[in-house]
Amino acid sequence: MRISTDDGVELEVTDLGSGPALMLVHGFGGAKEDFSDQLEDLAADHRVLTLDLRGHGQSDGPEDEAMYSLDRFAADLGNVLDALALDRVRLLGHSMGGMVVRRFALASPERLDALVLMDTSPGPLASLDSEIIDLGVQIAKEQGMDELKRVMDAFEPLGTPAYDRTLAERPGYREFGDAKWAALSGAMYTQMMVEIRDQPDQLADLATLECPTLVMVGIEDEPFLAGSRAMAATIPGAQLVVIPEAGHSPQFENGPAWLEVLRSFLASVDASDSASTAA
Repeated sequence: MRISTDDGVELEVTDLGSGPALMLVHGFGGAKEDFSDQLEDLAADHRVLTLDLRGHGQSDGPEDEAMYSLDRFAADLGNVLDALALDRVRLLGHSMGGMVVRRFALASPERLDALVLMDTSPGPLASLDSEIIDLGVQIAKEQGMDELKRVMDAFEPLGTPAYDRTLAERPGYREFGDAKWAALSGAMYTQMMVEIRDQPDQLADLATLECPTLVMVGIEDEPFLAGSRAMAATIPGAQLVVIPEAGHSPQFENGPAWLEVLRSFLASVDASDSASTAA
């Protein structure tokens, strides 16, 4: 379905299953299909929502950098929930999607039943080289996204043995990534490269969250391990799970383990809700 945001951008949204609402938010350069492997399983007892963030996939991609930011993405999540008449949600964010749901959680904690922060960070990554980001923006603006992709493919900033194994063993995985890249808005990409680098650190703010929280990260995802541990240590009652044989995208690289971890967490949320209702 198409859902219009308050500034007129239309987002492509899928709505599957019934039960507690569970929204899955993809990362930078990703798409709603990043959760396709597990969608049917999760929809057996949840109303599962996925979307293409603006500038990604089948959603609108305005070529105006001012229309992109982490806060704008977070507002879009609220717009989707409002359009579907959902007051509360269980919310998972992957990588940049985790940064988006972090902003949403801090701005609208009353709308969260549970939070999952997946291979993400509480603020800027120490491993990001500012000059490399500036160079990437320059290449995209002066030479185009095709040339930037060529450079990125050679650099492989998030490459891990788990990613290489998935690339080798999963037919069509490279083409899947190429198709996602081809759908990206150049304005979104250049703006968000800078926004992700320059965002403030919100680790201390996360101590105010009160909803059940899971922090998950692939064992090979080195840039995000320290931040994941810090978030789990800061958010009251948060659970940290490090997924074996996985890098930055454990839902692809070790899908069964990822689903088991998420399922176990959601079951704990259900049990807590049942206990609260009984009391």
